[in-house]
Amino acid sequence: MAEERIPKFEIPAEMRQMAEQSVEQARKAFDGFIAAAQQAVSTLEGQAAVAQAGARDVGKKAMTFAEQNVANSFEFAHKLVRAKDVQEILRLHSEFIRAQMEALSNQAKELGDAASTAAKDTGKPKAS
Repeated sequence: MAEERIPKFEIPAEMRQMAEQSVEQARKAFDGFIAAAQQAVSTLEGQAAVAQAGARDVGKKAMTFAEQNVANSFEFAHKLVRAKDVQEILRLHSEFIRAQMEALSNQAKELGDAASTAAKDTGKPKAS
């Protein structure tokens, strides 16, 4: 049987440029959102010292992970808009999905561990 070939499809430079500009605008909007979210997280720090520290650590971890995931997505988007053909798009997509699944699994474990530690520490009597 002859191997089926996927026809080459060149993505026009203008389309790539327009997509890249859209990605960059979205990135700027997200950066503004992250700055506002970080300000909100800082503003919401409350009174219970142990619970506050645990919640702050979990919150910071979550924000860090969110920033990493979005940065990875933007990097992926930039690679996609520069892709020369469908084969490259498929390869990039496969690599991105594999890396993100691994990252999300690690992040979920870290957040679970941090939340568990914070909950345990909250139940302990405060040292004077």
